[in-house]
Amino acid sequence: MKVYTDISDFKNVKNPVVTTGTFDGVHFGHQKIIDRLKSVATKIGGESVLLTFHPHPRMVLFPDDEDLKLLSTREEKIKRLESAGLDHLIIYPFSRKFSRRTATEYVRDLLVNEIGVKTLVIGYDHQFGRNREGNFEQLIELAGIYDFKLEEIPAQELDDVKVSSTKIRNALLKGDVKTASKYLSHDYKVSGIVVKGRQLGRELGFPTANISVLDRYKLIPGDGVYAVNVKVNKGNFKGMLNIGYRPTVGGLYKATMEVNIFEFNENIYGHFIGVEFVKRLRDEIKFDSVEELKIQLELDKIQALNAY
Repeated sequence: MKVYTDISDFKNVKNPVVTTGTFDGVHFGHQKIIDRLKSVATKIGGESVLLTFHPHPRMVLFPDDEDLKLLSTREEKIKRLESAGLDHLIIYPFSRKFSRRTATEYVRDLLVNEIGVKTLVIGYDHQFGRNREGNFEQLIELAGIYDFKLEEIPAQELDDVKVSSTKIRNALLKGDVKTASKYLSHDYKVSGIVVKGRQLGRELGFPTANISVLDRYKLIPGDGVYAVNVKVNKGNFKGMLNIGYRPTVGGLYKATMEVNIFEFNENIYGHFIGVEFVKRLRDEIKFDSVEELKIQLELDKIQALNAY
């Protein structure tokens, strides 16, 4: 997959079959759009192209919005799209100036003149242009004017539920990582750098790696204890992870994310680490004593090992 951050580098692509959107999470519904994109490209002897934007439009239009949480970082999205078998990924710089383009200008100037779209494949609820004024009905008209074909992909359903990034975010915030993983078609992942904490886990017999997430917009699942897969130092391990305030051992004013890695005993401060959420085990609980907490941690480990 070729990645472009400058639209002027996108040249000599035969019969571009294009889709566009934020594609946050690259979930089940997104994958169906990409599959159709590739199918059409094969049929007409073309190449599949996905146009997305960075920064996320809400970061630019509402810079003080602290509620924006995303399922994938820029790098995670690139990896997921490459795995999906896409030919070309255009990451277009989103700006306030760009946001003021009308729907017609967006189609004419970007999709037609710069990308050279031959077929446009979009999701059922796609909106575009200034104030999201453009819709499918307008695209039908513009496709006739600018001579490209148009396909609309209906909402994708899984177990009779329409899959969307919003539903996945809501599931994760409730700690329902099983549902989120099903809609994503892969386990939800969070990455960061291992930083020093208070080292209380070591005293409990369950040393933990405290994870500092570098992307402020990355969504962190709801508080609780989880079974996870851990990737660190090119190795893969099982583990259990706590998100919360550690109420039994003094408490914190800010939630932390710390993981106990099974069968692992290395100094990894400053190392990059990734965790994939397998199952939520329980709520974070305030125990009456540290001994009660130790007993629960032993039970959590057994439950975590049985989750795989």
